[in-house]
Amino acid sequence: MEALMTKRALKRMAREGAQEIGQYDDAKVRRLPVDHRGGWSPLSDEGGARGESRDQSYLKTIKPKSPGQAQLMEAIDEKNLVMALGPAGTGKTYIAISKAVEALEAGRVSRIVLSRPAVEAGESIGYLPGDMEDKLAPYLRPLYDALTDRLSVKRMRALMAEGAIEIAPVGFMRGRTLNNAFVVIDEAQNCTYMQLKMLLTRLGWHSTMVVTGDPNQSDLLPGISGLADVAAKFDAVPNIAVVRLADRDIVRHPLVAEMLGVL
Repeated sequence: MEALMTKRALKRMAREGAQEIGQYDDAKVRRLPVDHRGGWSPLSDEGGARGESRDQSYLKTIKPKSPGQAQLMEAIDEKNLVMALGPAGTGKTYIAISKAVEALEAGRVSRIVLSRPAVEAGESIGYLPGDMEDKLAPYLRPLYDALTDRLSVKRMRALMAEGAIEIAPVGFMRGRTLNNAFVVIDEAQNCTYMQLKMLLTRLGWHSTMVVTGDPNQSDLLPGISGLADVAAKFDAVPNIAVVRLADRDIVRHPLVAEMLGVL
């Protein structure tokens, strides 16, 4: 009888629109099983399709999957300013945000600041509904995706509500000093030289900044991106690490490396 009443109550709540996603805890969300057989995953034990995959979001610390990734992780541990340059799929953003979460949870920093330019890639954001935050949300979505790979959605929202995690477009960074923070500037190839200069000089005390981008995949007009010029100048600065990842460091599907080799 009690089970029947529960079902009736649930049906009534559904009809009245009382059930919302926010009422469910992340641990209770039903996840459909996914068959990975025949697919490729960099997390497989043998690096191939037949290995057993492991979800890195449940690992306390991530492990490099290539020599370039190992170099990048070592540079982040040793330097306060790191520039990670390389093609899509080399794990630049994922490693940077994973290191940021690691530093926050270890108490080495008090907040994470993530920023990326809201540059249109052939589309216009003017048609999107809502206010400015709503229009910018799709451009910041990749940062949310990387965060939720390392944190649950509930944990991420709690940290954002506390101000421990902040995600903002580049235009909102001017005039700030970022102390005790782990700062990640993503998609920096879509920043001009002056924008990068402004962002880099936000670095404050007890902070680490990682700038990621692919100079060969800019959405700006030719000659406007400042990432390659800034990285070339920083090569001569011993206290700044410039890590250049290559096609061999790509950990997405192997076809990504093959495509980039001919495109």
